[in-house]
Amino acid sequence: MIDGVEIIKSYLKNLGTNPGVYRMLDKDENVLYVGKAKNLTNRVKSYTNLRGLSHRIAKMVSLTRSMEFVTTHTEVEALLLEANLIKRYKPQYNILLRDDKSFPYILIDTSHKSPQVLKHRGAKKRKGYYFGPFASVSAVNASLNILQKAFTLRTCSDSIFNSRSRPCLLYQIKRCSAPCVGKISDEEYDALVEEAHNFLSGKSDAIKGRFTKRMEQASNDKQYELAAVYRDRLKALAAVQSRQDATNGRLEEADVIAAFKDGGQTCIQVFFYRGGQNWGNKAYFPRHDKEQHIDEILPAFISQFYDNKPPPKKILINSSIKQKSLLEEALAIKAERRVKITMPQRGSNLLLMEMVEKNAREALERKVAETSSQAKLLQGVADLFDLEAPPTRIEVYDNSHISGTSALGAMIVAGPEGFEKGSYRKFNIKSEDLAPGDDFGMMREVMTRRFKRQLKEDPDRSAPTWPDLLLIDGGLGQLNAVLGVLEDLGLTDIPVVSIAKGPDRNAGREDFYQPDKSPFKLPPNNPVLYFLQRLRDESHRFVIGSHRNRRAKKIHKSLLDGLPGVGAVRKKALLLHFGSAKAVSGAAIPDLEKVNGISRALATQIYDYFHP
Repeated sequence: MIDGVEIIKSYLKNLGTNPGVYRMLDKDENVLYVGKAKNLTNRVKSYTNLRGLSHRIAKMVSLTRSMEFVTTHTEVEALLLEANLIKRYKPQYNILLRDDKSFPYILIDTSHKSPQVLKHRGAKKRKGYYFGPFASVSAVNASLNILQKAFTLRTCSDSIFNSRSRPCLLYQIKRCSAPCVGKISDEEYDALVEEAHNFLSGKSDAIKGRFTKRMEQASNDKQYELAAVYRDRLKALAAVQSRQDATNGRLEEADVIAAFKDGGQTCIQVFFYRGGQNWGNKAYFPRHDKEQHIDEILPAFISQFYDNKPPPKKILINSSIKQKSLLEEALAIKAERRVKITMPQRGSNLLLMEMVEKNAREALERKVAETSSQAKLLQGVADLFDLEAPPTRIEVYDNSHISGTSALGAMIVAGPEGFEKGSYRKFNIKSEDLAPGDDFGMMREVMTRRFKRQLKEDPDRSAPTWPDLLLIDGGLGQLNAVLGVLEDLGLTDIPVVSIAKGPDRNAGREDFYQPDKSPFKLPPNNPVLYFLQRLRDESHRFVIGSHRNRRAKKIHKSLLDGLPGVGAVRKKALLLHFGSAKAVSGAAIPDLEKVNGISRALATQIYDYFHP
């Protein structure tokens, strides 16, 4: 403790009074904590007063061996930088938002004369209108389903659109207006696109009014099939409104965020409202110390949550928070407009907040129940395999290949909170000495690469990334292959178990192998067996999915990939001129020269590439 305080004091001599961000590092230069300050000197000085420190902060100070600083112009800049650095370094002593993936959007892609509507995630590089964020892919799919029914916009890719000679099944079931084969004029299709845009922008009532008038007009004109089309569209729009909660107060653009804390854990529930519609919700369980209260957990969550996504105009919360105005100012900089954080006190917004808070409470209760159940299963694993304590990190390994080709190894990780998908790893098998389909050799390569790197990064074995149990998919041969690698690396204390499929690959009849023990089976109704099967099945799912993706990339790889001096534009020009990559590979130099952008020298290079 005294060493830590003295180290912190040493930085005060040359530290200014500017706002900024500081990092506290341990002896291995791992980031312990990231903080921001309006006055760096005053903030850092507070860590030297031991009487005013909580137990958690005192422990952090005792581990501190160096500090790093970044000064900023304003405290708002410091807040934005702090959120970014917390997400990058994931410090042990910060409140940390976990599982913060980017959210999906709906995109109306206007780069084509007949715009396409599709799911989108990631950078907004394509030309068009983006609507979101949606809480999940399922929420996007539900809205896309409504859009198909109500507005019959195309969802196919441009390549499929351009190759159609007759309408697809979606046209037959009235989910697409088939602009690809001229079943609708460009003007009529553009009108549908505009109506879909207005619907996603929150103008559903006006669209319903127009559809109702058109249905009545078609019915009066005895155009009953057309009237039925508008009737079905009205049903689709009504389905959207029926899904909206009556208490949402017609929020045009807002996120409703409620935190509920119990037993040292917190659930934060986020509901997304855009255009007066509920676009889904998601529960988060941020990592924090048990002593910390909602008024400091919630602002830390909000600053990290909006670090990689645009904040809405309104954010409704269920608790008063520290430095609310500072957070509003920081979010306004990101959004380039005003952002208001409010705590509802009455009316429909208060009713909505109570509903969201109830969802947070119930999600936390489910999480606690699942964690308790998981703890019992891990204790069962420890008892079954004679481990010293319930494992906090189980690594499961599996391999996949087809007749030895596209060989791939994979590792999944599970612990007290379930599957840790951020820790999953793939291993492309690189060894050229392996015989095709040599499962034992593949397993040796995977294990060697995994643990050589682990030893290099953490020779003291102090990091939490060391496994308490290795579960290997396979029998005695795979077990011996793994044990041989671990023995060569001096890691003989890591428990290893292999799980072999039963006769006829029947689930429930698996054999378990451990070093120096006879293989054994578990009773078919044993809950620990179900748990181990679930781990094994998850490793299958991950390795097979990864293997399929790898094969798909190989299948779709063009002969033109890797051509020297040929980028996307020239590749397209070659394909348009010759019709296929195979034709390019067989072309003569004079023919290659005729392609726009291909010089004599480049034509020679291309020819030499295919005719070494």
